[in-house]
Amino acid sequence: MSFNIAISGLNATNKQLNTISNNIANVSTYGFKESRAEFASIYNGGQAGGVEVSGITQNFDRNGSLEATGRALDLAISGNGFFATVDNKGQQIYTRSGAFSTDKDNFIVSSAGNKLQGYTVDAKANLQKGNIDDLAISTASLSAKATDSIEFTANFDARATPVASAAFDPADPTSFTSSYTAQAFDSLGNAHTVSQYFINTGSNQWNIKVIADDNDVTPDPAPVIEFTTEGLLADTSTIPILVSIPALGANLIAVEIDLTGSTQYGADFGVSTNNPNGYTAGELTGIRVEDNGMIFAQFTNGQSQLQGQLVLADFPNPTALEQSNNTSWMQTFGSGTPVKGAPGSGVLGKLTSNMLETSNVDLTSELVSLMTAQRNYQANTKTISTADQLTKALFNAV
Repeated sequence: MSFNIAISGLNATNKQLNTISNNIANVSTYGFKESRAEFASIYNGGQAGGVEVSGITQNFDRNGSLEATGRALDLAISGNGFFATVDNKGQQIYTRSGAFSTDKDNFIVSSAGNKLQGYTVDAKANLQKGNIDDLAISTASLSAKATDSIEFTANFDARATPVASAAFDPADPTSFTSSYTAQAFDSLGNAHTVSQYFINTGSNQWNIKVIADDNDVTPDPAPVIEFTTEGLLADTSTIPILVSIPALGANLIAVEIDLTGSTQYGADFGVSTNNPNGYTAGELTGIRVEDNGMIFAQFTNGQSQLQGQLVLADFPNPTALEQSNNTSWMQTFGSGTPVKGAPGSGVLGKLTSNMLETSNVDLTSELVSLMTAQRNYQANTKTISTADQLTKALFNAV
């Protein structure tokens, strides 16, 4: 009987050594979760029968440390959850290894070639929250957008002397009090200069002239803004100012200049907001992933366009997941149905870009466990040796 008990100990310890060895071998594997051999004693009709490995469990409670990589599609999860991917057979695969890239069809894929899942966007880059599908990065150029609004906020100097000159001339600085130039784009992405000239006429009133590409595009009648004795706009009904700018070969640029929030205090003329929309066409230069999983394509014109939002999946019992390989798992009946959502929502962990989660293996602890398992193995071999000697002694006595 002691032979069988010792052999069961050798088998169980051998499985433990395999588990520890696998942990040590994967100490540098991104997204790896350490495993542990769980032992259970064996009894036969109340008699000791040895030991067996009842199961191999993985530690999902401790996260690995984050390692900076500088790659936009290297992603790490701090907290609960898995990246949701799909393999080429349509099988849902879950992983903690966030080393993603794009394939030849511009889909975002893991190092194993599985496609990353998330909320996709429509043709107008609007997020479709109800649709989880393969995420892809569009490599198409971003078309130009014509400027239709200029948000302009400034302080007009209340100490300024009213302009005496009756005729406005943009080349004559004595014919206006202050000016500011912005940039507008037409439907082809061509840039146009839009200069506003402000003329103090006294009694807290200012006339406004608009020159675009050396052409006077001031509306008729010319816009006038007036301030109260407290320095605030007295009448906002004349705002925004609608300006039409001709553009060769492109659509007429209709721009609203919004001066809401402007003031008139005893301080130098200063602009706090000058925000024209619109932009020229742009080529793809890179990708940006935000902490909420939003994925943006970045272009040479400084614009960003939403490409989708990745989702994370969390399981009621992750230890029951079926291991596909060392860094990916599949759903089982025991793991329960995953809860999917944006990173940082509910119980799901936070997302960090340009980082990868390292293995959560504690190398020192594994080396100590390795020595303990080695002693256990030696002790079981000693048991077999002792039982063998006792058997020989019995045969010699007979």
